[in-house]
Amino acid sequence: MDMLWNGWGDPAKAAPLPDTATALLRDLLGVTPRPAGALALPDLRPPATTAAPAALRALADAVGGAEHVRTDAESRIRHTRGKSTPDLLRIRAGDTGDVPQAVVLPASHEDVLAVLRACAAHGLAVVPFGGGTSVVGGLAPQRRDFVALDLRRMNALLDLDPVSRTAVLQPGLRAPEAEALLAARGFTLGHFPQSFEWATVGGFAAARSSGQASAGYGRFDEMVLGLTLATPEGTLETGRAPRSAAGPDLRQLVLGSEGAFGVITSVTVRIRPLPEHRVYEGWRFASFEEGAAALRRLAQDGPPPTVLRLSDETETLVGLAQPDAIGAAAARGDTGCLAVTGYEGARRDTGPRRERAAAVLRAAGGTHLGAEPGERWARGRYSAPYLRDALLDAGAFAETLETAAFWSRVPALYDSVRTALTDTLTRAGTPPLVMCHISHVYENGASLYFTVVSARGEDPVAHWTPAKHAANEAVLAAGGTISHHHGVGTDHRDWYVREAGPLGIGALRAVKRRLDPDGLLNPGVLLPAD
Repeated sequence: MDMLWNGWGDPAKAAPLPDTATALLRDLLGVTPRPAGALALPDLRPPATTAAPAALRALADAVGGAEHVRTDAESRIRHTRGKSTPDLLRIRAGDTGDVPQAVVLPASHEDVLAVLRACAAHGLAVVPFGGGTSVVGGLAPQRRDFVALDLRRMNALLDLDPVSRTAVLQPGLRAPEAEALLAARGFTLGHFPQSFEWATVGGFAAARSSGQASAGYGRFDEMVLGLTLATPEGTLETGRAPRSAAGPDLRQLVLGSEGAFGVITSVTVRIRPLPEHRVYEGWRFASFEEGAAALRRLAQDGPPPTVLRLSDETETLVGLAQPDAIGAAAARGDTGCLAVTGYEGARRDTGPRRERAAAVLRAAGGTHLGAEPGERWARGRYSAPYLRDALLDAGAFAETLETAAFWSRVPALYDSVRTALTDTLTRAGTPPLVMCHISHVYENGASLYFTVVSARGEDPVAHWTPAKHAANEAVLAAGGTISHHHGVGTDHRDWYVREAGPLGIGALRAVKRRLDPDGLLNPGVLLPAD
């Protein structure tokens, strides 16, 4: 099944906002219903073009037949840009000017190398495409003469070593398929980001993904033990052992490279036994400051839960952590901040670990709310992107952004980003609701994930751009990173250049020139195009 071309995910799971949420939008933000944009697939129109016949023949030869090279309008539109709110608004408005010239579906590492040779010969850029879930412009190259390299045919579990607890996965495996294949052998990857239903293994590696259970299983880049990269200059193999002192770790050069250095064709990952027991529960803290201090104590002194997250007062009031009950907390007059903890593993371990963590949370001022809030969060953990679409359909504008910082900088970072978003959108005549949660914690710091909802304005994309830029400036000024897990893409590129500094960017450019001397791979993504 393909994802919706004009929204997120499975059409069967899309649902309108509940009446309580619609009333909240009207009363708080003055949102009134307005058309959501096109529901019928738009026509291709200039400057959209198709690759030359000679190039299409070469691509067909590379992947074993013309049936694996698609030039029809629907396939190309489905591979246009990603799933950010501006991406959806543009495609709903019929903007198809930067569709790929073809969609190419390789089946192997050798196919990918052949495609790269064909594209080099015919001057075509290449955009690796997994689940299409990028929300930072990671699928929006700064060239129009490009092909989308859809990796869906590369979707196998190539090897599983139960002694070492490792698995070799192809990049086109969607996360649910990967989990099913591993579960059949008694294992799990433990990587469950919000994009879980549609994102792919290759995308997780290329964007340094972080899942909702990162407190227990770690980020995806911490799970990766080896990678194979196809480049225009040949094959790069990384990872011969779990750890090595043999020079700089080349795995780290590939992780987070967002298709700019090559195409990831296999990933060796650490796996864990399937958990016997899962339990999720809720806690309430009087303030975001108090809750963040409690999370820090668990992250630094233990015992760490598998899932650990905290919503601020506004997100708790709206009920964003429980998408099937939006607005209910406000109707009840709930106050404070909701935290969710989750424990996965062997029963003999989860019970004692849960009791020790509960003692820490109580000592830090938390009130135990029982299993219901946690279980409700677990049921709706992949629902937020559908909620975003429902907000758009209801006439609102909704978008997210995220960052991370050391614990000492988190309070100022939180205040700075909220202020930047609120002031910019209020000046534009659309005062926003800005919500935030902590969903990834470390011994030394944490991530902050912001959700912004406002009235749409006359030009929604133009309405959002100054606010996004102001938030990016606030992130850097407050000592945060421009992205914790969404990646750089084109949306964050100019701020990433400043974060990395001229010497760092120069080093990455040198790598790019060695692996991709003609600049064919995702031009303008991660690094400015030459």
